[in-house]
Amino acid sequence: MPSQLQSPEIQAFAQGFPVTLMHAGVTLFMLILGATLYAMLTPHREIKLIREGNAAAALSLGGVLVGLAIPLGVSLTASTSVIEIVIWGAATIAIQLLVFRITDVILTGLPERIHEGEVAAAALLVGAKIATALILAAAVAG
Repeated sequence: MPSQLQSPEIQAFAQGFPVTLMHAGVTLFMLILGATLYAMLTPHREIKLIREGNAAAALSLGGVLVGLAIPLGVSLTASTSVIEIVIWGAATIAIQLLVFRITDVILTGLPERIHEGEVAAAALLVGAKIATALILAAAVAG
């Protein structure tokens, strides 16, 4: 009689859990990388503004994180290997960063308005970023 420790369920978990952790770790790393690249592309320094209590900057950066995480999460579900995660993740980050910059340009004066703490401007920017993320995630999902 096999013991509970050798059940197929336990064996599957023991084999799958490390892979799950690795896939999640790679995806989280890509999220951090994408957010860092975004911060380097923006004319204002969100972290500095957030430390100074700027709610608009916090809302804007939060929107970036969610906007990057949505397609990265879908990329994670569509991928079967670390290489696929990296390829899909890099593609979605590149597209998102491009769209974010275009959105920033179209919404003229937005960086200055966020720098001045205008929450309404940041909320509009977050909406645009999340809308883009949802469309990109649906495209990745096929």
